[in-house]
Amino acid sequence: MDFEPTERQVYWRDRVRNFIEDHVRPAVPTYKEQDAEGDRWKVIQVVEDLKAKAKDQGIWNLFMPPRNDSHHHVDETFDFEGPGLTNLEYALCAEEMGRIGFASEVFNCSAPDTGNMEVFFRYGTREQKEEWLEPLMNGRIRSAFLMTEPFTASSDATNIETRIERDGDEYVINGRKWWSSGVGDPRCKVAIVMGKTDFEAKRHAQQSMILMAMDAPGVKILRHLPVFGYDDAPHGHMEVELTDVRVPVTNMLLGEGRGFEIAQGRLGPGRIHHCMRTIGVAEEALAKMCQRLQEREAFGKPIYKHSVWEERVARARIDIDMTRLLCLKAADMMDKVGNKSAKQEIAMIKVQAPNMALKIIDDAIQAHGGGGVSDDYGLANAYAHQRTLRLADGPDEVHARSIARMEFAKHMPKEGPTSNALRGGNAHSASAGSAAAGFSSGDVGATR
Repeated sequence: MDFEPTERQVYWRDRVRNFIEDHVRPAVPTYKEQDAEGDRWKVIQVVEDLKAKAKDQGIWNLFMPPRNDSHHHVDETFDFEGPGLTNLEYALCAEEMGRIGFASEVFNCSAPDTGNMEVFFRYGTREQKEEWLEPLMNGRIRSAFLMTEPFTASSDATNIETRIERDGDEYVINGRKWWSSGVGDPRCKVAIVMGKTDFEAKRHAQQSMILMAMDAPGVKILRHLPVFGYDDAPHGHMEVELTDVRVPVTNMLLGEGRGFEIAQGRLGPGRIHHCMRTIGVAEEALAKMCQRLQEREAFGKPIYKHSVWEERVARARIDIDMTRLLCLKAADMMDKVGNKSAKQEIAMIKVQAPNMALKIIDDAIQAHGGGGVSDDYGLANAYAHQRTLRLADGPDEVHARSIARMEFAKHMPKEGPTSNALRGGNAHSASAGSAAAGFSSGDVGATR
């Protein structure tokens, strides 16, 4: 077990870290000024300028899987790739990006584009890649992922009701989605939509994923959904109505009934990318807390010398470092044994990371007093984002259920899970045992 980062890991982490400190952090005041001017739903020029600089320096599309990724379908003319970082290498870079809200976009590494580009990479046809993946990878357009619905418990994705029905050479889409992140951006040109192509098939074979141009007739943005009052412009989270939206049959991804297969491939990396960035968010909150505590006095001495704050700062340092180790372990397992085998570690970090960050941000808010709940220090905004991550990509309860079921399966009594009560077991016991070891319908969860 070696905890020392490799030369390659340090090289990419430090390139990202230095770019952020030299270029992104100094641009934060300009970003705030441009964000506050004019229309809320617009392209912010300073981000575009930074993107061009990052792209020119080759710090771009860092999340894209290596060429030998085992999931993607072989394409002999394939030429869509990034630097080929592993999940472990990318984790160190993503933590740095998490320190400033818009930093991930500067490197073309922001959700939901990252997950969508991985879907194109792994499951798209050559034609789909040329039409959508190429402009996404070049940062010319943005995208959305439409899965969660307002009238169903989308933590169990088998509940979704959106219909995708074949009509000659087209599919017709009808349904309503919400928390469709990124739809507010004027550059959002394509969405991956999850719906049902066969309501009578087996439970996990009803769903499909299909590509939909955002300007297709029948696509209507009903409203934007603020998070704790923040509109998150120009990204935004929208409720979208789909009424008789027609798309070519060639827009189907991988084939009818394979939506869950794609979702599992997409959401594993997406979940852990959020967790990587969350560690950077927590580090920023801890830094702000420590600085603030040393700037102010109360009751005759600096605030940081009051024992309650020593305890809180110590706890924050411990929790961040523990969470980072779990995140790096999950990323390393994804690289070595694959997303499916790393499923428990992915679920654990997905629960742990936002809860850890929320506690530290809350303490940092308390340290700032009234300023903490204002917009002056960015802590209230950070709290809103992290609270959302306890729901996005599956709520805590779904991941805890998954973790517990895998744990129960490891320690299953030979006679079955109800052996003490029933002595000898029955068919119900056998089915419960197999379910505990397998995938739950809620494993996909709701994603933004």
